[in-house]
Amino acid sequence: MNRKEIVFLDAFTNNPGDLSFESISLFGNLKVFDRTESTDLVLISERCEKEEIVIVNKFPINEMTLTCMPEVKYIVVAATGYNNIDIESVKKRNIQVSNVKGYSSESVTQHIFASILTLLNKIEYYDHQVKNGRWSASLDFCFYDHSILELSGKTMGIFGYGNIGNRVGEVAQAFGMKIIATVPNRDKVKPDYVTFVDEDAIFRDSDFLSLHCPLTDATSGIIKKSNLLKMKNTAILINTARGKLIEERDLFYALDHGVIAGAILDVLTQEPPAITNPLLNHSKCLITPHIAWAGQQSRKKLIEGIASNISAYCSGQWLNRIF
Repeated sequence: MNRKEIVFLDAFTNNPGDLSFESISLFGNLKVFDRTESTDLVLISERCEKEEIVIVNKFPINEMTLTCMPEVKYIVVAATGYNNIDIESVKKRNIQVSNVKGYSSESVTQHIFASILTLLNKIEYYDHQVKNGRWSASLDFCFYDHSILELSGKTMGIFGYGNIGNRVGEVAQAFGMKIIATVPNRDKVKPDYVTFVDEDAIFRDSDFLSLHCPLTDATSGIIKKSNLLKMKNTAILINTARGKLIEERDLFYALDHGVIAGAILDVLTQEPPAITNPLLNHSKCLITPHIAWAGQQSRKKLIEGIASNISAYCSGQWLNRIF
């Protein structure tokens, strides 16, 4: 097998130093860069001058950046989503593109339920109260001054029933929740405990609405005022998918006016967000910095998935083809 010239242009978030890229380097001369500025064409040209295989996470592949990659024949997206790839630009150059699927289902699911339980059980609040002496000063054996709600009997709405959505449904079912979901194809095989519904029903009936659809023209801004107004005023919106699924001004309005009870957000429209983004300090928002996918085991699976894609490419095959 001929050794390939390989470059990973924005590797830091996938591996900040706690994992190894050895499985990828088996296939060629691997260059790894923490970050690459997408507007620095000279730098991109230096890093991609001879590289046949280019690995990117969020680095944009478009007409401008492709002019700096004269030898590229294969691009691996170090993620499942690929909205950073200009499809027409790679197609007209006959460049193959693959992504990595299914690596983060466990990590994202764990993050979702950790966040939900943080809100419902008020873990941080009560830990703070204990440290401030309120339990010690209590007249009773226990101390609580906020209601603690249970998941059992609540409805989990899953907007986009793919690998992650399926896993979220499994865990929700174990908590005794009712599961409803939207899918493009109603004929998809599903467990008996999942009911497929239309968009109106998913907004209307969900106590927790978790977004798991890809970002497309059809789904961009799907969480907008008209749909938020369909939701229960006790509902919680959860987004671990893509920030641009949500019209953030409309969500801020909904939170401020009691249209919904709260939001759990791991992604925002702009990342990193502007410090002036009003959602960052909203009392009804629990926000984490796009880490739901980033469990160590999931990142290890991602690196293994990248290596598997490259192995298939080097053998004349095509794994996880996007286009």
